[in-house]
Amino acid sequence: MADQPWYQRETDDIFKALDTGEQGLTDDQVAQRRAKYGENRLSAKKQSSLLAKFGAQFKDFMIIVLIVAALIAGATGELVDAIIILAVVLLNAVFGVFQESKAEEAINSLKEMAAPMAHVARNGGTVTVKSDELVPGDIVYLEAGDIVPADMRLCTANTMKVEESALTGESVPVQKQAAVLTASDLPLGDRSNMAYMNANVTTGRGTGVVVAIGMQTEVGRIAGMLDAAEETKTPLQENLTQLGKWLTILILAIAVLVFVIGMLRGQETMIDMLLTAISLAVAAIPEGLPAIVTVTLALGTQRMAKRHA
Repeated sequence: MADQPWYQRETDDIFKALDTGEQGLTDDQVAQRRAKYGENRLSAKKQSSLLAKFGAQFKDFMIIVLIVAALIAGATGELVDAIIILAVVLLNAVFGVFQESKAEEAINSLKEMAAPMAHVARNGGTVTVKSDELVPGDIVYLEAGDIVPADMRLCTANTMKVEESALTGESVPVQKQAAVLTASDLPLGDRSNMAYMNANVTTGRGTGVVVAIGMQTEVGRIAGMLDAAEETKTPLQENLTQLGKWLTILILAIAVLVFVIGMLRGQETMIDMLLTAISLAVAAIPEGLPAIVTVTLALGTQRMAKRHA
C-alpha cells in the first residue's frame, strides 16, 4: 500500500502515512518536518556575477577574431581601426550582459510569483503562512484565484477547477474531485484528485494534504532536469559561429594570395606587402556583425515583450 501513488490511496490512509489529520499539524511537527525536508521552494543554479557574464561574452569565435584583428591593426599603426573594433567588441559585450541580466530578473520575478501565501490548518485552527513554510502533511485550503503552493492530494473539491497548462499542456481548466482513482500509471492530466504546485485554481474551492514540496514536486522535477541539462547553442549562434569561421578562412586566404601575387610582381618590398595583406584582412573582417545581431535581437525581444509574448 505504501508504494501506491497518492492518487490511488484513500484520504485516511494518506493521513496515517503522513501522521496528520483534518486539524492539521502542530508547531512542533512543522518544525521537525522543516528540519527534515527543508523549505518549499525551487532551487536553481547559482547566478554568475556581472564580471563572469562580461568575460563569457568574449568566448565567441567571431569576437576572438575581432580582438586579434584589433591587436594586429594596432601593431601595424592602424590605431583608429583598432579603437573602433575594440569599441564594437566592448559594446557587444555590454549588450550581452544587459540581456542576460534582464532574463534573470524575469526568472526571479516568476519565482516570486510562484511563492504565494497559503491558508493552512495548524494547531486545530486556520492560519495564513508563506508557501515556502509548508511541509508534507499540511492541510491547505484552496479557493478560486489561489495558486497551488505544493503538490497535494485533494481531500475535498467543490465545483473546483484548476488550470494546469504549464504541466499538462491542457488549454482549459480541469475539473477536480476527491475520490480515489484505481487506474495505474495515470498521466498528470488525468489525476483529477491531485493538485500540483504553481497550478491556478480558477473556480470552486477545496482542501488538500501536502504530499510533496520544493524540488520533490512535479514542477521541481522539471526544474531539476533544466538545471542538469547542458547548455546548448541556438541554431542562430551555430550559424554565426560557422559564418565567422568561413569568413576568417576566406579573408586569410585572400590576404595570403594578395601577398604572394605582390611578391611575385616584385614591385613592393616584403614588409610593404605584409602590411598590405594585414590591412586588407583587418578591413575585410565584419566587426559590426556581432553588434548588429545583438541590437536586432534586443529590439525583437522588446517588441515581443510589448505584445506580451
